[in-house]
Amino acid sequence: MSTYKYITCPKCGTRIRVYKNPVPTVDVIIELGHKGEIVLIKRRNPPLGLAIPGGFVDYGERVEDAAVREAREETGLNVKLKYLLGVYSDPKRDSRLHTISTVFVASAKGKPQAGDDAKEVVVISPDAITDPLCFDHKQIISDYIKASSSKKQDLSSRVKASQENEGKLKKAN
Repeated sequence: MSTYKYITCPKCGTRIRVYKNPVPTVDVIIELGHKGEIVLIKRRNPPLGLAIPGGFVDYGERVEDAAVREAREETGLNVKLKYLLGVYSDPKRDSRLHTISTVFVASAKGKPQAGDDAKEVVVISPDAITDPLCFDHKQIISDYIKASSSKKQDLSSRVKASQENEGKLKKAN
């Protein structure tokens, strides 16, 4: 379903069709240190509340670059993107307008400091979050927890397989 409206050119009077499209955004789950903690922000602007750092993609900007920029602007951290968690596009995810968020998981070192749209920075274990989250960030954090546990299981099974293969090689020699 296309949503559009017409505007009229003030100079020539030509009718121009203008489409109403979703707006691209990014969110970045920043893993800080080795304790399993992530960085969240308390938003300075409506909608107020706890949120994953992120924001709007600028025209001409790649989503990866937007993620790094937004993380730095809101937390002061230089992040290294690790992987793409997912794309979230429910038209109701943001009460202001229809957005499509590309969500990355990143790592960082250092002490985060609130900046730009962030009033405060919170470093917390994902399992310990009790405050309500803005947008669809509760779902995103839930998906992150599931992805993290499956990655840990995958890693431990690869380590175990590697150790078994190493043992077989030693017996063969």
